[in-house]
Amino acid sequence: MKKKTLSQREKDFCICYAQCGNSYEAAVKAGYVKNPAKEGERLLCRSDISDEIAFLEKQLEQTMGCLAKTGYQRLAFGNIADAVSLLYMDKPSKEELEKMDLFSVSEIKKPKDGAMEIKFFDKLKALEKLEILSTGKDKEINPFYEALKAGVDILSEGDNENED
Repeated sequence: MKKKTLSQREKDFCICYAQCGNSYEAAVKAGYVKNPAKEGERLLCRSDISDEIAFLEKQLEQTMGCLAKTGYQRLAFGNIADAVSLLYMDKPSKEELEKMDLFSVSEIKKPKDGAMEIKFFDKLKALEKLEILSTGKDKEINPFYEALKAGVDILSEGDNENED
């Protein structure tokens, strides 16, 4: 049996759903105008659609991981020369500002006295995050709800001992 290929609208639905996780919104954005809620749910029930969504979500997750790693690298090893140059400029033009690499800047303040204050992202924290990503330690870290559950379990054990 030949596998049915998805129509462009179905592909658009899959892409939108992988990004937003809402079948109604994805159906509307994909162009399903007649009862998008029902169409979205119907599409999600199809195995070829759910397979495509799973594939796209996996790709999106990998892409986001790469973007995060790249961002941490820029923060950890990035140059601050443009930000320092900005301190000494009187009135930089929009074009000058657009050419500057200010990625590592977290905040710029210009109080009424005319001085300028620039805060940078923490390079050490970025390095720590890079280490976690490169060693895979992030997979070992329990999510908050698991820690909360462990605490509840411990408290429950204490209550059970008091009942005996």
